[in-house]
Amino acid sequence: MAKAAGEQMGVVTALVRSTFLVNAVYADAAREYGLTQQQGQLLCVLMAQPYGMTELGEVLNLAKSSLSGLVDRTARRGLVRREPDPLDSRAVRVELTAEGGRLAEEFYAETCRRIDRLPSGLGDAERDALADLLARVVRDNEVPPVFMESNGQG
Repeated sequence: MAKAAGEQMGVVTALVRSTFLVNAVYADAAREYGLTQQQGQLLCVLMAQPYGMTELGEVLNLAKSSLSGLVDRTARRGLVRREPDPLDSRAVRVELTAEGGRLAEEFYAETCRRIDRLPSGLGDAERDALADLLARVVRDNEVPPVFMESNGQG
């Protein structure tokens, strides 16, 4: 049964519901840029650096077959490419193309703007406290850097 507005919510409920909220914003932004949510995530991860397929699978938490399909579909769109790994001739690294980099920057900036509006009802001190608490949860659980800092706001 739903609780009335303003009623206290437990940490599990709050975290799960906030995940749904962020995922919905992320999916809406991706759709507007002609991407799937997973393609948007891939582009954002690759903004920081190229990744080998094994590393990329770990960061995105995807099985090898799912990751290969995602990279294939995104490469067919001309947004990423596979390049030989300079340190291992048997491996490849996935990197953004020029078009992928441009789209990633635009998508990332828009997604950050939308997510930044979610806690608009909080004051500056509350936003800082929320960021500090969530950052501790992320660090304590060793969440990989799937989304970069946003101009000091993220």
